[in-house]
Amino acid sequence: MSEDFMLDTDDLKRRMDGAIASLKTEFASLRTGRGSASMLEPVMVEAYGQRTPINQVGTVNVPEPRMVTINVWDKSMVNAVEKAIRESGLGINPQLNGTIIMLPIPELNEERRRDLSKVAGQYAEHARVSIRNVRRDGMDQIKKGKADGLSEDDQKIWEGEVQDMTNAYIKQIDDALEHKQAEIMQV
Repeated sequence: MSEDFMLDTDDLKRRMDGAIASLKTEFASLRTGRGSASMLEPVMVEAYGQRTPINQVGTVNVPEPRMVTINVWDKSMVNAVEKAIRESGLGINPQLNGTIIMLPIPELNEERRRDLSKVAGQYAEHARVSIRNVRRDGMDQIKKGKADGLSEDDQKIWEGEVQDMTNAYIKQIDDALEHKQAEIMQV
């Protein structure tokens, strides 16, 4: 019996937490008919010879639920920021007011809500696949431990622990998806 086998559950948890964090970032980029600063996180601006996040060229504010404003610090960057938003696929038409870019958030129609709900489901499935890949890696480590002398009882205990961890993270994903879909479908 190998007493020195130790599965690195902290590493597995860290990787599963990463999948959840990535999912939350993807969910934040889905617009729900309400403005949020996080919806602009994936938008990159061609600034100073490199691709830069919008929040590094201006201040993003949400003065009211259906409006997002960007106060661009460098006047010469206003057109580049506007262009990046137009080309981002967010479906928002920026309005210029000096160095301030206003983004009125349009109402979502029923068809667009269903499409966004499906996209959220795809994001959740990608996260589930990531969690399952981490689970598979953990199970492979346990199998290697068995080859190195890990007892069958210990193997079952470790496999149960990895499976319980996987189930907990999959439940987090399902809960987050349910919440996001309810938010998207809310009129």
